[in-house]
Amino acid sequence: MKMNKQKKIMILGASILQLPAILKAKEMGLQVIAVDMDKNAIGFRYADICLVISTNDIPKVVAAAKLYNINGIMTLASDMPMRTVAAVAKELNIVGIDEVMALKATNKGIMRICLKDNDVPVPKFFRVKEIDEYMAVIHQFKNKCIVKPADNSGSRGVFLVNDINNNEMIMFAFEYSKKNSYGGEIIVEEYMEGPEVSVETLSVDGKVEVISITDKLTSGAPNFVEMGHSEPSDLSREIKKQIERVAISAINAIGIVNGPSHTEIIVTDDGTKIVEIGARLGGGNITTHLVPLSTGVDLVKCCIEIALGEKPDFEKKINMGAAVRYFKTNEGKLINITGVNEAKSILGVKQICFVKNIGDTVGALNNGSERIGFVIAQGYDAEDAIRICEEAIKIIDIIIE
Repeated sequence: MKMNKQKKIMILGASILQLPAILKAKEMGLQVIAVDMDKNAIGFRYADICLVISTNDIPKVVAAAKLYNINGIMTLASDMPMRTVAAVAKELNIVGIDEVMALKATNKGIMRICLKDNDVPVPKFFRVKEIDEYMAVIHQFKNKCIVKPADNSGSRGVFLVNDINNNEMIMFAFEYSKKNSYGGEIIVEEYMEGPEVSVETLSVDGKVEVISITDKLTSGAPNFVEMGHSEPSDLSREIKKQIERVAISAINAIGIVNGPSHTEIIVTDDGTKIVEIGARLGGGNITTHLVPLSTGVDLVKCCIEIALGEKPDFEKKINMGAAVRYFKTNEGKLINITGVNEAKSILGVKQICFVKNIGDTVGALNNGSERIGFVIAQGYDAEDAIRICEEAIKIIDIIIE
């Protein structure tokens, strides 16, 4: 009997964010080629082939993909590598988004224009690069506006200007966003208020399947760092249907035919509007942990299967609640952490994770990379899962001096 040749998948990124994809691919019997510029990336411990290359270095990644003759390519929870995914998919004629779609899904300015042109609701926005352009548009907002880089993620460079007459704040917002923008472009847009959610979907041959809607908790102004997620969403059935319609229209406008998408939406008094859309699995432990715990759908496996040209199983198998809550901490040096084992013993706690070590410096909570850890829980519903997370967090004592 002839043995099937082992399939190869290239995973862009080998950090803690991409680790679930690396482990799942190994579990599926695939040969994993991991790419990351950090030679100490945790995913390299588990991958078959480890390539110390920037995930944004398109020529080098394309050359490596050809060398190893991969069958599929993907990333998880990171936007910028999507352009590399598109280039490799085109060069090797494998499943993936195209280069135009990748640009629409990673540049917020181009994304906004695409959605607006296709009558998908978005906030009022302006694209600027220079300070004179910026000063001209910022005063077109009455009270508040959001300033953000056109091409970054994880709340990096996002700032709320809540006083249009405060020149010091206005200048800080420009410089902060500009510093975090790869291409130098920033977006100045309407500040939207209302419940914020993310929508996880899979597209197969152009048909969009909504897997889950997740409620989001942020640190609030001025940086809006994500501090928690829970699902299923607690919003009304009518609002959730509206969210689904807007998300699907956005995905179709961007042009995602095969693969995942992560759509962020705010439900304002003026209606449901798109914050951002990514042509990849969402981060924040949503797709890797919360979706499987609440629905039984293994989104990571589904995306690997789509990347390999196979049909995924996205049928919902359970109806539970799931939540993640991140630890709120002050700045300083991490001295000690106690109570973790006791917290792990609480019924429903699925994972407690710290990404900082004793002795590490903990910075101000200006973006997601400064969070030191989280608790994930499963409950009868979302409210129950949130309660379990908060109970565990109360038991854990984090000392920072």
